[in-house]
Amino acid sequence: MMDNEEISGVIAVYKPKGWTSFDVVAKLRGILRVRRIGHGGTLDPMAEGVLPVFVGKATKACDILPDVRKGYYAGFRLGLETDTQDITGEVLRESSADVTKDQLREAVSHYVGEIMQVPPMYSAVKVDGKKLYELAREGKTIERQARTVRVQKITIFDYDEPSRTGHLKILCEKGTYVRTIIHDMGRELGCGGVMTSLVRNYSAGIGVSECMRIEEIQGRFFSEGYEGVLMDLDRCFEVYKPLKFDENVTGLYKNGVKLRPEQVSVEPDSEETYRVYGYDGEFLGIGKMIGGEFRSVKNFFT
Repeated sequence: MMDNEEISGVIAVYKPKGWTSFDVVAKLRGILRVRRIGHGGTLDPMAEGVLPVFVGKATKACDILPDVRKGYYAGFRLGLETDTQDITGEVLRESSADVTKDQLREAVSHYVGEIMQVPPMYSAVKVDGKKLYELAREGKTIERQARTVRVQKITIFDYDEPSRTGHLKILCEKGTYVRTIIHDMGRELGCGGVMTSLVRNYSAGIGVSECMRIEEIQGRFFSEGYEGVLMDLDRCFEVYKPLKFDENVTGLYKNGVKLRPEQVSVEPDSEETYRVYGYDGEFLGIGKMIGGEFRSVKNFFT
């Protein structure tokens, strides 16, 4: 198993249904033969879609990704409630109440913007050092505190009134549980609701069309090596403006020197965060003005 300091990048993985995010990381660790590898946002086993996987030095980026938006295509069914809030769980309640598309549209509108959401018991949220799903598997239910999440947009993609089934397109920020939106919406409609499928189509600046399935990654790696599967890490930081240094300033920055505003052509009172590049185009990391000096926030160079 390698721990090559030169390896750094992102793999745009299409996580298959039935796999955990950890399963994907473990499989790729075996294919790539690298020790340092991690993912950028857990997907439930029943979900599929975009899972950014970070390799080598890029793993340092997992906790500072600036684009916190997540895009989902979610199937739902009204008239049911389960203990997991999705179709895989044990049915707790059923209802035959009709729901029109107009009623659904009205309910959906209440879950856009800043909303309060109670994390489901079957989730990776930790309480007193233990994950909620571990407690749930022990048959325990504990009180959870509601927290603020942000939902930019929900679109009803389709809805069939007789079967009370359909699909939603949801753009939200990290920490939002799509199945809980559907569960809460079903309760508001008075009939319950469960998630029946989930595809993540956007995460960390990566779209679903750019993702590779495990088999494709394996084939590309064996034929082309790391270059065939790794995206450049700076791709995940494109929301920040680029800043390129000359050769002298590159050396100073790499040595940890705090730079004067005129050395980096940034206003002293700037509050922006920048993607920093060396004179040769190497992505060095993230930096910003702090106390009148330009400093590194996170380095990614060797």
